[in-house]
Amino acid sequence: MEAMTLNVHAIQTASGQILDVVEQVCDTLQVLSLKRSTHVCRSLVQKNPLIDVAILGQFKAGKSSFLNSLIGRRLLPVGVIPVTTVITRIQHGEKERAVVSHFDGSKAEISLDDLVEYTSEARNPGNQKDVAVVDIDLPSLEDYAGLRLVDTPGLGSVFKYHMETAENWLPEVGAAILAISADRPLSEHDLALIRDLLQYTPRIVLLLTKADLLQPDQQREVVQFFEDTLKREMKQGFPIFLYSNRENVEKFKHRMEMELLYKLSANRDAEFGRILQYKALSLAKSCQSYLEIALKTSRQADTDREVLKEQILGEKGNYTQIHEDLIVITRNQSIHTRTNIEKYLDRFKRPLHDKLVDTLRHEMPQWRGNLWKLTRRYEEWLRENMIVELDEISAKEHKHFFGTMMKAHAGLDRYLESFRALLGANIERVLGIKMAPAEWKLEVTPPARPDISIGQVFLFHFDLLWFLIPMAIFRGHFERHFAHQLANQVYVNTSRLAAQWEERINRAIEEMRKQAANYIHDEMTTIDALLSQTPRRTEDIRRLLADLETTGRRLTSS
Repeated sequence: MEAMTLNVHAIQTASGQILDVVEQVCDTLQVLSLKRSTHVCRSLVQKNPLIDVAILGQFKAGKSSFLNSLIGRRLLPVGVIPVTTVITRIQHGEKERAVVSHFDGSKAEISLDDLVEYTSEARNPGNQKDVAVVDIDLPSLEDYAGLRLVDTPGLGSVFKYHMETAENWLPEVGAAILAISADRPLSEHDLALIRDLLQYTPRIVLLLTKADLLQPDQQREVVQFFEDTLKREMKQGFPIFLYSNRENVEKFKHRMEMELLYKLSANRDAEFGRILQYKALSLAKSCQSYLEIALKTSRQADTDREVLKEQILGEKGNYTQIHEDLIVITRNQSIHTRTNIEKYLDRFKRPLHDKLVDTLRHEMPQWRGNLWKLTRRYEEWLRENMIVELDEISAKEHKHFFGTMMKAHAGLDRYLESFRALLGANIERVLGIKMAPAEWKLEVTPPARPDISIGQVFLFHFDLLWFLIPMAIFRGHFERHFAHQLANQVYVNTSRLAAQWEERINRAIEEMRKQAANYIHDEMTTIDALLSQTPRRTEDIRRLLADLETTGRRLTSS
């Protein structure tokens, strides 16, 4: 046990030496992209904290349900829509307690019964309460001593901040459980997340949730599909576990505990050392790529340096033009969003009108009262039925509204691919080295469910004169008027539905444009800084490379 402790101490010492070099590189060469990972590694070196076992994945993948199963109680919020809004960490403690930490540094201990007030989207929409993280202690988790279970907001959620919260937390992952629902197995987003995780941890397992949706032979087929795909795309395999909160719960839980969690807990020091070593070496590798670019660049004469800069950036050096290109790509799609949605909804107008007319003719004879009461009853009936019908159309058909959003995503993705290809090819051609691959994902965020509103029935309020209108004589006239109004109400509200979806889809398109612009700006800033180093810094860069290589060997042998 003492030897193990000394080994972890050696890894922490060697990792700290690597971080000293990386931090110097970040400050000297303005390598902004490595600062977050460096900060996380520094925290691990100094504090020797618990191992964070993060449950990650797309929204509605069953992450919170799985954690509830592990801890043996319904503690975390679950639902059919994205519900987890902040990072929630659960660990063993002597007594039950929950502490809410806010972004301003303040903390407050709360009752577990009040947990939902801070962690759920319904009670804390948009994280309006500025919760940074919620930490929970449970005596029942003694078997997981040394570990900290982490519930994260879903990636790909309708709420953009959910995605950002989960992605920004990735460098802190110690071990990762990637939850993938059986009803949408192994998407490109899942593969991209695995690629990201491989920068930060060697401990990645896949959790196939909702396994009860599949028959045993289908489960085997899906697992085989996972294994084949991972071998083809990642050139390596990962452990795959099944989970269901309906069938074989204890069986699935027992396998996860025996093959992963108990091993992590029992060998906590060795696992912590391995994870820290992995993070530090991965960070050193990325840092080395930037240093090699800087070293090659710094050898050039001042006049040659400007020529090289133009060769590297090429036509992409004009950020104004890039900005305009991105605007054109998104605008060309945004202007068609409303038209495409309305054109698609046209097919539902006649069936919806006919259905409402038939329903109205069947129900209206049972309505009683004067014109005022009859009109209010009609408005209530129309509102209820229109909301139900249009909500059903929206829920079932909204995937057909995303055409312009998907085209904008594809256009932006192609643009970034060409940018990366040109940048990477020019760096390799001019400098003779390969740049570290850029990590980039574009998430298509589906619009939220729209609200429906029903207007007034009469342009002039005849119903206010109900005491002057004998319904025995005029009721038939007003019933025909009510039926006649349905066509216009269907037209108006389908148009409103299209407008509401248009606003949300175009907002998502604009967010994608901003992501693309920020990515290109950051990459160009980093490369520009690397290419702008003066020749006098050549020896400094050589020294940093040598220090990085030496500390890397020392860490590898720890």
